[in-house]
Amino acid sequence: MPKYVYRFDEGRKDQRDLLGGKGANLAEMTRIGLPVPPGFTISSEACRAYMRDGHLPPGLRVEVTTALRQVEDALGRRLGAPRDPLLVSVRSGAKVSMPGMMDTVLNVGLTDASVQGLADMSGDERFAWDSYRRLVQMFGATVLGIDPRPFGEALDARKAAVGAVSDVDLTAGDLRGLVDEYLQIVRTTCGREFPQDPREQLDLAIDAVFGSWDTERARLYRRRERIPDRLGTAVNVMAMVFGNLGADSGTGVAFTRDPSSGHAGAYGDYLPNAQGEDVVAGIRNTLTLDDLHARDPTSYDELLAAMRRLETHYRDLCDIEFTIERGRLWLLQTRVGKRTAGAAFRVAVQLVDEHLITLDEALARVTGEQLGRLLFPQFDRTAGAPLLTRGLGASPGAAVGEIVLDNAQAIERTQAGVQAILVRRETNADDLAGMISAAGILTARGGKTSHAAVVARGMGRCAVVGAEALDVDEVRGEVRVDDAVLRPGDVIALDGTTGEVFRGEVPVVDSPVLRYVAEGLDAGLRSAADDGVRELVHAVHRLLTHADSVRRLRVRANADTADDARRARARGAEGIGLCRTEHQFLGERRRHVEQVVLAGSEDERQAALAALLPLQRADFTDLLEAMDGLPTTIRLLDPPLHEFLPDLTELSVRVALAEQRGQVDEHDVRLLAAVRRTHEQNPMLGLRGVRLGLTVPGLFAVQVRAIAEATVELRRAGRDPRPEIMVPLVGSAREMQLVRVETERVLAEVAASSGERLRMPIGCMIELPRAALTAQRIATQADFFSFGTNDLTQTTWGFSRDDVEGSFFPAYLDNGVLTVSPFETLDADGVGALVRAGVESGRSARPDLHCGVCGEHGGDPESIHFFHQVGLDDVSCSPFRIPVARLEAGRAAVTVGDDATV
Repeated sequence: MPKYVYRFDEGRKDQRDLLGGKGANLAEMTRIGLPVPPGFTISSEACRAYMRDGHLPPGLRVEVTTALRQVEDALGRRLGAPRDPLLVSVRSGAKVSMPGMMDTVLNVGLTDASVQGLADMSGDERFAWDSYRRLVQMFGATVLGIDPRPFGEALDARKAAVGAVSDVDLTAGDLRGLVDEYLQIVRTTCGREFPQDPREQLDLAIDAVFGSWDTERARLYRRRERIPDRLGTAVNVMAMVFGNLGADSGTGVAFTRDPSSGHAGAYGDYLPNAQGEDVVAGIRNTLTLDDLHARDPTSYDELLAAMRRLETHYRDLCDIEFTIERGRLWLLQTRVGKRTAGAAFRVAVQLVDEHLITLDEALARVTGEQLGRLLFPQFDRTAGAPLLTRGLGASPGAAVGEIVLDNAQAIERTQAGVQAILVRRETNADDLAGMISAAGILTARGGKTSHAAVVARGMGRCAVVGAEALDVDEVRGEVRVDDAVLRPGDVIALDGTTGEVFRGEVPVVDSPVLRYVAEGLDAGLRSAADDGVRELVHAVHRLLTHADSVRRLRVRANADTADDARRARARGAEGIGLCRTEHQFLGERRRHVEQVVLAGSEDERQAALAALLPLQRADFTDLLEAMDGLPTTIRLLDPPLHEFLPDLTELSVRVALAEQRGQVDEHDVRLLAAVRRTHEQNPMLGLRGVRLGLTVPGLFAVQVRAIAEATVELRRAGRDPRPEIMVPLVGSAREMQLVRVETERVLAEVAASSGERLRMPIGCMIELPRAALTAQRIATQADFFSFGTNDLTQTTWGFSRDDVEGSFFPAYLDNGVLTVSPFETLDADGVGALVRAGVESGRSARPDLHCGVCGEHGGDPESIHFFHQVGLDDVSCSPFRIPVARLEAGRAAVTVGDDATV
């Protein structure tokens, strides 16, 4: 029989697959001697068996009994006993932290029979009834599935009836009456009594944790974070320690460094006379750790010693949940803490300077996604926008949007293309869908470790919490701040760094990090508002510079104009991987391609091509000059012809109306004949790319001549142009051979007439499955490959990108057919297999074959790790994603073999 249950002293931190993150870290803290209440973990293997078989594994109840008895014996108490009862907490704990999972259930084992025993043991009747009302409320909502609102309404009504400001002001008698109301809610809603058997409570709570793995909110979070459904969750059962035993007790969350800014020093929230979930729930605004120091210096010193020990042990910022029970400190959880993008860079560099980690490790701990967030614009501090209120900046960023008050509004407005700000009194796990949809989150209650703050930081959402001046009235659908009344649809702006909330829109400016990557370190430092921002700019510079020093993948840009090229070069591009020459013929220039198509004779065609030559030569001269000394890959024309010709229906109507009026336009008549002749049902798979070059004589030749003449002109001016010619949409070696012969002929002609030696690489795009599968033959005719993963994805999946993303993709993502759009992150199993095959096959014929990628995947962090693994030489992406690609290419080099990066 497999083993499913592990005591905390049986595991270790590297068993997250088996024990979940929470269970593995509880085991590690126990192993190194920190004060952890005794307990046990039911492994995620049991959850996987539960999902597979539809019932709990045989023997699990027996293992739970054995582990429970060992906890009872260690403490000398029995679960739910009438005298001196043992109570336990039940928490979920997957390998990856998931806010969408089941809420914690505290005080399991408490019953009508044992509540007085808890009062006698503690000497505090109020505490006993407070613990019982919490159990009924949590158990009812989490395990029995009761709508939590009736419990909250009963609590608010009880406080109002006795004039209590908060729940801590309620007396034992008040709480006893509230428990009766809660028990009646359970009776009325469920048609049964609240379970009075302690073991039944425990078993039902365990079942609920396993069941919570498949709830809608859990699936939603997994889809967003791309967490595999097969992982399952562990269950952690821990002996209760109580923070609601009076003024010398409390509960809190601490970080070894500020997760919002990254600043060093003890940081966290503390609530006296409270139980564990009160801080995270944000139902009361918290005190600081400095306040704890003033109230209980002994516990504070013990907490700081434990925090330092954990940070040293994990060599990272740690997030710690703790409870103080009558002056005794207990640690209930630790994990490597979620942090903002800015904090990630600051903390990584701080730990290097403190000699806790290496630069390689620091690089592995930041991500391209985090760097991308730091490039977002920030509010213009000089704009003088009207301040509405102020809270705690919990997750940095600038967010402007319409107020929404619930999940449905957030989703509806976001789907309508409107930025939304979710405004709540406090958030809980049920608000996850709205938090994912919203651009920003604002709460009236809670601290920087509340649910809203923690989840927002994890998702990179801008958040302001604890804005006490806010009065959020969900019933009336309005938000009041002093005399101001706001309603859904009104626009507000959040500054997640300062905690400021503005009414109306606020203009934005470039962030200092963007100024750094675009203009250099000095410019970034000059634009920084304070020392903290300067520290961040230095941290980004240090890690990005290290990434450049260790990466194997070179980073090029997709750039079609000299302006794009200069912008890319300033951001660190090492060349151009894709110049789409068809983009140079949009707008007024379309008529030149039109004339080539309309040509009725060879003389007309040559005249039309001759008109193209000086335009293209000027384009390429500017482009090559901007990229002087760097490789510049120029793709020959790849236009689906319909993009350069009028719409068939519109042109037909125009010609017909002109004929009716007797005002026939001969140009339109000729154009209509050409459009009809070239009309295709599926132009993206029709006459384009290499097919166009082979069927329109001279079209590719004039482009090659323009490239060659531009190269000659720049060389004579003392420049160092390095063009590379790329043939699009190649599907066979013979196609490539025909274009190569023509290209070499033109280069030879220009070389002979100019006296310049012209040898430039001639390669092709691999964007068709057949090209990837016959790469060995194509490589005999190509100097390099560039994988066009946009079209390769379309032709592999049979998807038309422009059509499917707005039609059935949402359903595919909701149903788990896809976890992410394959146009955003490379489909490694399908499209990636073709890329791997193309590289291996091509290099088997030509070992020195240079291979790159020029699809948008070249700037996607996860895809970059795949390209590193399959041995590509470079990636190419839009100029704005160059810094992200540089960082991720470096991370790929230092995290080889780390499954978490792929």
